[in-house]
Parts: sequence; structure tokens; C-alpha cells
Amino acid sequence: MAIEAAMIQYRKEFVGAFEQRVSLLKAMTTKEAVISGNQATFLVSGSGTDTAVSRGTNGQIPYGNPTNNQNTATLVEKHAPYELTGFNIFASQGDQKRIMQNASMAVINRDIDLTLLAELANATQDYPSTAQTASLQMVAGAQAILGNADIPVEDENNMFAIISPAFRGYLLQTTEFASGDYVDVKPFGGPARRMFRWMGINWAVSSRVTGLGTAAEICYLFHRDAIGYAVNVGEEKIAIGYDEKQDTSWTRATVFHGAKILQNTGIVKWTHDGSAFVAT
Repeated sequence: MAIEAAMIQYRKEFVGAFEQRVSLLKAMTTKEAVISGNQATFLVSGSGTDTAVSRGTNGQIPYGNPTNNQNTATLVEKHAPYELTGFNIFASQGDQKRIMQNASMAVINRDIDLTLLAELANATQDYPSTAQTASLQMVAGAQAILGNADIPVEDENNMFAIISPAFRGYLLQTTEFASGDYVDVKPFGGPARRMFRWMGINWAVSSRVTGLGTAAEICYLFHRDAIGYAVNVGEEKIAIGYDEKQDTSWTRATVFHGAKILQNTGIVKWTHDGSAFVAT
């Protein structure tokens, strides 16, 4: 039956698209706020592999120097700009100015994670040597590699892992991860969490990891002191304005930032096979 003079109602409030809107990795780094300049240098100091000494045959104690390694992060300029004409805003559904503003911030926050992941990819410690699905052995083995290099893996406030949704999917099928006999917070007793703590590690699930949904997803276990992140004072900034001459409204989010591996021994890369968990 035909409807006479059919009318369509458009909802004024918009529904946000599915996307990552906040940075997950920024809080996991050794962060330096840059007042001015395009580089930030991090100093990593320690005793290296030195051992205690005895007096020499001349009766003197031989002295050495502590190791000092400088690592420089070069900042780059990144923007997320949007612009619409006055007529476009007038004729479109929803609050287009707010939509542009939210989009600018989401793009910049995703770029923060992509910048940090790109630098973590330069780490050279891999475990295991071939792609596997997530398991207790995979996690314990990477943790042992870090422990062998004197990384304080018991410092749980500074131990982090970045994994894919598929990696989490396999962990959920691991007794030691999901069973109340082993953990206090039962993962099946509440919502899926983007960040959680297990085995003394703070885990973040990211859809930005390289190779997502393939047999070569690149995930990471690391200590905070292994990765540096330099960002301008005030961090990401959002601007919104109106050009009266051209009758256009615009938004722009801007950040000056860069990442640098500070200690390669503090990072282990997992090559994870997440290919079984894809839609068909």
C-alpha cells in the first residue's frame, strides 16, 4: 500500500562512528615535555656490566666511569584539519562543528599510538622465532627474556604489553588467565576491558598494531624505561574557528611529537598469528 505524502524524520543528534578516540600508549612511556626545539634527548645511565674490583698490585683501587647513553627523539609536526562551508553545515544533519572537532582529536590521538608503535617496531628482540597463537608460555618466555637482561619485571606499575584483539581472544581461553583459581578479577564476569592487569603486566588491546588480523600481528612486552616519548608543552591542541570572508568553519588539532627506543633490551616483540579470528 502506497503512503501518501511520506515524511522522513532525521535525528538531530549524531551517533559516533566506531573508532579509537584516545591514545592507549602515551601513558606507558617515559615522557618528556618540550618547551621549544625539534629534538629531545633522553639520558640512560648505569653501571653496565661492571663488577666489583679489588685493589691493584700497586695498592690503588682502579676507578671507572658510569655508562651514559644519550638517545634523541626528533619531533615532527602533525595536524588533523577539517573545514566545511556555512551552507554545508546549514544543510547537513547533526552538529557538524562538533563532529569536526571530535574527528580532529581522534585523528591526533591515533597518530600518537601509531608513532609509538612505529618506534617499538625497531626493537630487535623477538620471541618466539616464528608466529604463534598467544599462550602462557609465550608470555612467560618473553618475561623471562626481560628478566635475564636485568629488567625489573616485578615492577608491575611500569610493565606493559600491547596486544591485538585476537591475542586477547586466545588468552581468554587460557586457564591461568580466565580461571578464578588463578586470578581475582574474572574476565568472564564483566565487560571486555581495553586495559587490564595480569601476570604483573598492564595489558592494552589495540587495533592499530601492525598486521592486525593476519598471521603476523606484531605485539610487544616492554618496560616504561625502554621507550621515550617527547611532546610539546600542552601536548595536543585543538583549535576551532570561523572565516567570515569565506563563510567556512574549521577545526584543527595539532601536536609536535616523536618517539625513541631508549633501551632495546627492555622490549620483546611477539609475532602473533591472529588469522583465525577474522570475519568470513
